[in-house]
Amino acid sequence: MRNLIGTIKDNLSLSKLTLSKPTTSYLHIAVLRTTTHSPTTPPTDHHLTTLLTLGDSSRATASIIIHSLTTRLHRTKNTYVALKCLFTVHVILTRGPFILKDQLAVFPSANGHNNLKLSNFRDKSSAATWILSAWVRWYARYIETILFTLKNKSLVSSCFTVSKDKQQDLLSSIMTSDLIRDFGLLVGVIDEICKVPDELLVERNRLVYGIMELLAHDYLLTVNELVIRLSEFKVRVKLLSWNELVELGSVIDRLTASKERLLQLFSFKKVSVETLWEMVEELDNEIGMGKFQKPGVSQLSLVTEL
Repeated sequence: MRNLIGTIKDNLSLSKLTLSKPTTSYLHIAVLRTTTHSPTTPPTDHHLTTLLTLGDSSRATASIIIHSLTTRLHRTKNTYVALKCLFTVHVILTRGPFILKDQLAVFPSANGHNNLKLSNFRDKSSAATWILSAWVRWYARYIETILFTLKNKSLVSSCFTVSKDKQQDLLSSIMTSDLIRDFGLLVGVIDEICKVPDELLVERNRLVYGIMELLAHDYLLTVNELVIRLSEFKVRVKLLSWNELVELGSVIDRLTASKERLLQLFSFKKVSVETLWEMVEELDNEIGMGKFQKPGVSQLSLVTEL
């Protein structure tokens, strides 16, 4: 019955949009078709591609799409609609055109919404939607983390599509404090990935499976960016100040603490992942040795402090 009501709501919304917004209805309809009430089924590739193609035109068009998508997200009380809205936002961030990503980045502050925060979201209509409500709350936090990271990183991901020599030039030009901050932001993404709810509670759910596929893509992308920055830290580690060693060591500890959970979530084996943990262990050892070089403090007195 609930599924039938959802289908009726979608059809009524389509009719209303056609009559009330004739000039822009096709944009709102594209959003609606991507975020239907149908349970478990993720947005189809056809509907997602249509939405991304429409958004790859003018800034005004992209703004209308993002406005329509985020408005639907904040107004809905339906778990499946909320998850599909967040999934669509995630797809935009993963493979959407620049103009859509740009509008997504600036939109929350422009219309007064506090980003994508849905910390109080609860769908009590069934046991399944109650469980999936936890996914909505986590997914919103995760997307927020991605948006914050993209806004605040010193180097965007596209910088690392250039040659290794160019990468080194770009990294060497960044102040150490900014490099550590970037590293911390990326580890923050890893932290949030590790908080994903238990997938076993919603097994055989194709929508959740689609979310996990996007999450795996993000994980590998983040691993690549971490490895690149770890390579630069390896060059600089002997030049770091005491405070920088402590700050970097703290972030390294956070990353190390996530390893077991990440191995549970992602069973695939990649060279980049193995390289990451090898470099983390090596750098952690070097940082540990560097801390014993604190000016004016002997090794014995430092051990006593510990």
